[in-house]
Amino acid sequence: MRSRALGLVGLVLVACGPFGRGPDSATPRPMGPPRVVLFIGDGAGLAYWSAARFRDEPLAVEEFRVVGLVDTRSASHKVTDSAAGATVYATGVRTYNGAIGVGPDSLPRRTVLELAEMSGLATGLVATSSITHATPASFTAHVSSRQAEPEIARQMAGAEIDVLLGGGRGYFDGSLRPDSQDLLTGMRRRYSYVEDAAALRTLRADTVRALLGLFAPRHLPAAAERRPTLAEMTSAALAVLDHDPEGFFLMVEGSQPDWRGHENNTLESVTAEMLDLDRAVRAALVYREKHPETLIVVVADHETGGLALEEDSPGTLRADYTTEGHTGEMVPLFAIGPGAERFGGILPNTRVGELLLEAARRPGQVAQLTLERQ
Repeated sequence: MRSRALGLVGLVLVACGPFGRGPDSATPRPMGPPRVVLFIGDGAGLAYWSAARFRDEPLAVEEFRVVGLVDTRSASHKVTDSAAGATVYATGVRTYNGAIGVGPDSLPRRTVLELAEMSGLATGLVATSSITHATPASFTAHVSSRQAEPEIARQMAGAEIDVLLGGGRGYFDGSLRPDSQDLLTGMRRRYSYVEDAAALRTLRADTVRALLGLFAPRHLPAAAERRPTLAEMTSAALAVLDHDPEGFFLMVEGSQPDWRGHENNTLESVTAEMLDLDRAVRAALVYREKHPETLIVVVADHETGGLALEEDSPGTLRADYTTEGHTGEMVPLFAIGPGAERFGGILPNTRVGELLLEAARRPGQVAQLTLERQ
């Protein structure tokens, strides 16, 4: 879609051959425009998905035939945080806990979203947290600390992202920002803008070319009260991004399984977050029915809480936790679409990032993965 002229420093990575046609691919893949949807369930380890599966509702991820496990460690810790956990998926580079879009040397690294923009693809970020929170921020901002959300918002406002949906209005609205800088007025000139679920539902997304939705001053509510749902935001994002004939990259975060784990919440609240995420995955599968060249990857940045499912009484489970923090256990990955088989098995999180970078480029393109100094 839109492109930026960027000064490059450092090394250039040459990506040889189209994604899905390398020596580890068994059969040729559809070579239409790249359409990549990455779902990150923050904190969603295996027990979180197990909790969701105990409900009567069939899970969308059960339709994925490629399943893997991901080693989530960061460059600084065996147990990662969300900033480093997302940055490695965005860049293919392990970094220190707290880092947003920078390497262990604190220098910016080009992200898969930025590479997609360079390739002429449309791009989008969706989250149930503030859109400036660690996971979405890691795909478009470059700061040394995840705490710098006003600066993350400033960088997002200057980027050429086609869809931004989530919370965080307070980081863009000058009347709410600590420095009173008004970012929202300029963004509203570039985007179709909505602030509530009703406006999103009545929006003719098929006629919109750029969409901004900021549904809360900070974070969206928990799943039981959340409006719009993650599935509604995902469907709207896909409808907008589908306009681009060159393809797109979309990252969707179910942000709040992590928070339920940090709070050691009930199994019901954990399950509600996981079902909200899985219904968003279902929306992507519906889109894929018309566009089988779409690659969908579902993964977590880390596990939170050391969640275990214990029998409370016959036929009834309860949540038990070992910590209020993150854990170092591997997390599940599900993939479907062109090149999905490359995501199977036990992978370091760096490999997941590398594969996403390969997927979000046009066939035969040389991928320049360095970034100008900022």
